[in-house]
Amino acid sequence: MTKKTFWSDPYCQRHDSFITSVQGADVTLDSTIFFAFAGGQESDHGTIQGLPVLAACRNGLEIVYTLAPDHGLSPGRQVTTEIDWARRYRLMRLHFAAELVLELFNRELKGIDKVGAHIAENKARIDFAWDRSIAPLLPRFAEDANRIISSDLEIRTGFDDEASERRYWEIEGFSRVPCGGTHVRRTGEIGPIRLKRDNIGKGKERVEIYLSE
Repeated sequence: MTKKTFWSDPYCQRHDSFITSVQGADVTLDSTIFFAFAGGQESDHGTIQGLPVLAACRNGLEIVYTLAPDHGLSPGRQVTTEIDWARRYRLMRLHFAAELVLELFNRELKGIDKVGAHIAENKARIDFAWDRSIAPLLPRFAEDANRIISSDLEIRTGFDDEASERRYWEIEGFSRVPCGGTHVRRTGEIGPIRLKRDNIGKGKERVEIYLSE
């Protein structure tokens, strides 16, 4: 099982580890800083031993990285993984911004259901099953989220169940939420956000989240 160093040190940009298996273009590592798509958060971009990672996916508790077929790596070899830090940091900030907005929606609108989410480098989105426009609510939700962000509160993370890798984030006095993504350490790192409504079909509403930069 791959040790997920991106949880214990989400700010690490360069990491040495060992190849544990090779199957054609696919390799696994004994530990990694390279996040693979999960919970709507896109995979990192980067390299393993200077070779571009073409895909990263989860296989149970393992993470499999796809390189070019002629990568030349073998089990037991020590390699260096490097990630695109600028991209990762934006993903971390947008990810927690989306988590914050989702928690505010769940608290305010009883019966609202999240039916999808995606966190990319340029924006995050959350899709809800909801039968009316959320547009009138967005200014207040944005104000509430930005107030929490500007308070620069500590974001704690940890395991609810380490064996099954079930994780959570927590802001003391606000909420504790299951989540296995990568997170910034304090809300102030996110910076101001803005929200936009997108109607994606009958009975469905989408909130888009942007960093105000």
